[in-house]
Amino acid sequence: MKIGFFLPLLAFAHLAVVATLSAETRHVYFGTGGPGAKGIYRATFDTEKGRLSPAELAHEIGSPGFLALHPDGSKLYAAATQDNVGGVAAYRIAADGSLEFFHFEPTGDGGAAHLAVHPSGKFLLTAQYGGGSTALLPLDAEGKPGTSTVTEHEGGSRVSGNRQDSPHPHWCGYSPDGNYAFIPDLGLDGIVIYKIDPGKPAIEKHGFAESVPGGGPRHMRFSKDGKFIYLLNELSSSVTVFSWDAASGKAERLSTTPALSEEAMAGETINAAAEILVHPEGHSVYSSNRGHDSVTVFRVGEGGAALEVVQVQPVRGAFPRNINFDPTGKWFLAAGADSHTVAVHAVAPDTGKLTYQRGAIIQVPAPICILFGGAVAK
Repeated sequence: MKIGFFLPLLAFAHLAVVATLSAETRHVYFGTGGPGAKGIYRATFDTEKGRLSPAELAHEIGSPGFLALHPDGSKLYAAATQDNVGGVAAYRIAADGSLEFFHFEPTGDGGAAHLAVHPSGKFLLTAQYGGGSTALLPLDAEGKPGTSTVTEHEGGSRVSGNRQDSPHPHWCGYSPDGNYAFIPDLGLDGIVIYKIDPGKPAIEKHGFAESVPGGGPRHMRFSKDGKFIYLLNELSSSVTVFSWDAASGKAERLSTTPALSEEAMAGETINAAAEILVHPEGHSVYSSNRGHDSVTVFRVGEGGAALEVVQVQPVRGAFPRNINFDPTGKWFLAAGADSHTVAVHAVAPDTGKLTYQRGAIIQVPAPICILFGGAVAK
C-alpha cells in the first residue's frame, strides 16, 4: 500500500488528538445571595459543547456573594457571613472539586461586597460597601486568612442622592505587575489606588483616579496589555477608559462610552450596570445590565484607548449581576440573580459578539458570582 494513502488518515488522527486535548470539563462554582440560596453551589462545564451540568450545593453558608481562587488553584475564598458576622470563608478544593471548609475570618467592618487574592498568595483584599472601607487579610503558608487590617475611605461626591453621600468601595483588584491595588468607590466617583508592600504585607494610599460625576464606579478590568483600565460606572451605565502608567502608578481618564442607548435608559425599567469583563484575547469588553437584562459588547479600538458598542445581547435571564468567560474564552456565562439561572452564550472569535447556546441553561438559586476552577479529573 502506498504511503500517500496514510497521510490523510494521519492528518485526521492528529486533528482528533488535538481536539481531545483542547476539550475538557471544568469545575465551576457559584456564589449566591438572595431568596432560596443556601450557600456555594458547584457544577461542571463542558468546554467543547458549552454545556453545564446541574448545580448542587457545595457548602452551606450565609450569602457567599463573591468568590476568589488562590493563585495555586487549591483553595477558594468567599465573601460571606457566619453567625451574622461578615468575613471571609476559606476552603480547600478536593481532587473531585468538592469544597472542604477550614476557616472563617471576620473582615472587621461588616460584610464584604468583593474580594481578591494577591498574585503572590500572601494576602487578600476585601471591599466593604456598607462600611466604606477595604480590609487586608494576610494568608499563611496554608492559605488561612489572618486578622484583618481595615483602611477607611473618606468623603463622597454627593452627585447622585444618598448613594454618594459617603464612601462605598465595591471591588478590589491588582495591577498586572502586582505592585498596586485598586478599589473602585461608588460613593467617591473614582478609583482609590494603593501601593503594595508585599513584604509586610501592607497597602498605602497612593492616588485617586476620578471618574465621571455621578457615574458611581462599581467594577474595573485591565486591558490585555495592561496599558488601559476599563471602569464600569453603575449609576450611569457607562464605561470609562483610563490610561495606566505602571512606572508612576498614575491613571489618566480618556473617554466614557454609554453601555445602552438613550432610548433604553429612558425606559420605565431602571438599569444598573453590574459587571465588566475583557475578553482573554483583548479585542472586546463586556458589561452586564441589570434591569435591561442584557450584556453590552464593546469593540476595543485605538490600541485600547476607545470603545464602541457593537451588540446588546439579552442574557436569557433576569438581573444579570455577574458574567464570566470559561477558561477557553469560547463561552460566556451570564447569571440571572432574579431568574435563578445561568445561561451559556457562544463567543464569536473575530468580533466577540454573543450567540445564545440554545438549551444551555441551568437553575442556580440567586447566582451572583461565577468562578471557574480546575479541570475535572478523568
